[in-house]
Amino acid sequence: MKLFITIIVCLIAGCGAGLGNGFAGMSAAVVITPILTTFLDMPVYSAIGIALASDILASAVSAYTYHKNDNIDIKNGLVMMVVILIFTLIGSFVASFVPNDTMGGTSVFMTTIMGIKFIIQPVTTTKEAMEGVTPKKRFVQSVLCGTVIGFICGFIGAGGGMMMLMILTMVLGYELKTAVGTSVFIMSFTALTGAISHFVIDTNKPDLCVLIMCILFTFIFARIGAYIANKVSTKTLNRATGVILVILGVSVMGIGSLV
Repeated sequence: MKLFITIIVCLIAGCGAGLGNGFAGMSAAVVITPILTTFLDMPVYSAIGIALASDILASAVSAYTYHKNDNIDIKNGLVMMVVILIFTLIGSFVASFVPNDTMGGTSVFMTTIMGIKFIIQPVTTTKEAMEGVTPKKRFVQSVLCGTVIGFICGFIGAGGGMMMLMILTMVLGYELKTAVGTSVFIMSFTALTGAISHFVIDTNKPDLCVLIMCILFTFIFARIGAYIANKVSTKTLNRATGVILVILGVSVMGIGSLV
């Protein structure tokens, strides 16, 4: 019975995290962490490590799918990724000196708000409009935005996927599919770095059964989400992304209230 419950919990967590990743480039930690800690009584730090590990393959397969459909900006994505990694470390260092009780709530709140935004005010930028920005300007934008994203993520400990999607669409003017593709491309590397550091630092060994199932389920549903996202129109993707983000945000807030 316990194994059955564990499988169902991991399936639900992986489904939510995978679809959120494939459709909107959302970090698995937003969904998986609260579900594992609430229903499996797992330590938060261990749950975050499993969530980050689940993010690696999920983001990689999503990035591959978006790349196959020419919906990814690898050049500027690499620039932003390096800057994000550097300033995440800086943000984490600064945060160690400041009391902070809002780590989890910020990311969940941002997820819900972004979902509502996509429904009410969809992203209508085209690839042609994106290409109108000069390479030099895009490089500078990538560095500056990577600095902001990295520092905030390091400081509050969460929100990377939603922060990137928000910056890429609302500040850098990316077309939605390209924004999600670039976001998951960056996340596949940042999740790898985060997962390794968590497993090295964590004194508790991760539950291998839960780890494997979360990775598998998140991978499968991320593949499904990314495939559908690249086949539908931008208008449909805006609505689908918005609905999924709102559902996930409200659900996670509901789970958090159970703790």
